[in-house]
Amino acid sequence: MRSLSIITAALLISASALAQQVGWNNIHGYGFDSQGQLVQFQQLLVDTETGKVLARGNAIQSDYPDANWQDGQGKTIIPGLIDGHGHILGLGQNLMRVELRGSQSEQEAVERVAEFAAKHPEQQWIQGRGWNQVLWDNNEFPSTALLDEVVSDRPVWLSRIDGHAGWANSKALELAGITKDSLDPPGGRILRDEQGNPTGVLLNNARQYISAILPEPNEAETIQALEAAFTELLSLGITSVHDAGIDSELARLYQRLRAENAIPLRIYAMLSARNPDLQSWLDQGIIDDEHDLLLIRAVKLYGDGALGSRGAALLSDYSDQPEHRGLLVTEPDRLTAQMQATIEAGFQANVHAIGDRANRMVLDRFEQLASPEQLQQGRHRMEHAQIVSPDDIPRFKALHVVPSMQAVHATSDKNMAGDRLGMARLRGAYAWRTFVDQGSPIVGGSDFPVELANPFHGLHASVTRQDQQNQPVGGWLPEQRLSLTEALRSFTRDAAYGAFQEERLGSLAPGMWADFIVLEQNPFAIEAEQLWQLEVLQTWLAGQQVFSR
Repeated sequence: MRSLSIITAALLISASALAQQVGWNNIHGYGFDSQGQLVQFQQLLVDTETGKVLARGNAIQSDYPDANWQDGQGKTIIPGLIDGHGHILGLGQNLMRVELRGSQSEQEAVERVAEFAAKHPEQQWIQGRGWNQVLWDNNEFPSTALLDEVVSDRPVWLSRIDGHAGWANSKALELAGITKDSLDPPGGRILRDEQGNPTGVLLNNARQYISAILPEPNEAETIQALEAAFTELLSLGITSVHDAGIDSELARLYQRLRAENAIPLRIYAMLSARNPDLQSWLDQGIIDDEHDLLLIRAVKLYGDGALGSRGAALLSDYSDQPEHRGLLVTEPDRLTAQMQATIEAGFQANVHAIGDRANRMVLDRFEQLASPEQLQQGRHRMEHAQIVSPDDIPRFKALHVVPSMQAVHATSDKNMAGDRLGMARLRGAYAWRTFVDQGSPIVGGSDFPVELANPFHGLHASVTRQDQQNQPVGGWLPEQRLSLTEALRSFTRDAAYGAFQEERLGSLAPGMWADFIVLEQNPFAIEAEQLWQLEVLQTWLAGQQVFSR
């Protein structure tokens, strides 16, 4: 793993070593024009001093004879990819904890915990993430029993893959004071057995019982996690991330790292509405950066929970749990006040909403709280927009609300979404095609570490509506597929639009930042089923190489 300091040093060294103008010919180049149309080119020229694209085309080399021209050897160059919804610190921490993603049973998950605990006797808490009971044979939530068999002397806390549920052993429940008599908090639920005893699974706001007692990482551990995440993201061709919900401490650390020239990719940070000092950030105003390496002008707000843990707020009962309609994790009046404060401060309001009830509730508030000018200029976003009533989809366009959607959620959820919703409600579920056809730009992303950060998984899911085993045949809800051009635009130009950066990022056009990646294979020349297998050879940021395989 390359450390943050090494990456930063590489930036400085390459800046002095390269000629001011560097060009590539014999490439398969792709970008976008000002209208969002795909542009192909065979030559690309960048100014390494300014970090901007000078020119692109098929016969520009003769116009720049003094540039350092290199043979691209038929490789493919596309704009640096933008993940429009991720969690950078969470990704880094995840890389240093128990990985439960892909476990096929509760027993397998427990075995992974046991192995990790044995290797890390120094850790006071055993933490991990990624379990998903929907993939297990019994399709049931886990309990403390098996966890207690392998780790009983230390607390264990394991987040579900969506981050909206957690699984604890008895030691963790004891330290948190969770007993048979504990009350469910507003917007949360403690799962219980037939005798009313906690099973060890906490949903949504109930997770706060554990999070309140988790040891806080020190600054060195936080920076170590950030370094791991930065390195991972650059290796995947991700040059910009919309960091979805950061606390004040991380915001201040980002500011300090930026001042030290120690952030090697672009961060568009959303302040968490859960920050107790949110108003002081709003009063301070937008934090801008002429180099676009750190921009703070958005707030992440929270509507409901997630579908997999039945926390998404629905208009009607869950099909597989009558008389249950999910959870609103922020009390409606409080959400109204937070949205109003955000909009009035001139910040972008990006609201987590998965269920159709949550999406309607948030759309109603945008309509009530913001003037037409505030809506158009604010580019306010719905984060996830997974289950939307077909009647509400046109309201996104009318209210200028941008859907920020993660294609991999559809292929991850396809095995349980029908059970949770029934077929009728799937008409407005994961409806990318419907949004694009009405003219709503989609901010693409992954929601890492809920899903893997690899953006090619998202491109593959967008185009095929299939998992990586290419199932189901023909795709799940295939009428909602996107073309490859549309999918790529969601991870580049349209994601930049969702951060007010489409004039500077995402198109690889002259005058824009020279953020691009080099691929061995041409995504437009391979079978769509192979898109998820693409690998990045090089990643360039502002005309400087920051990753090489």
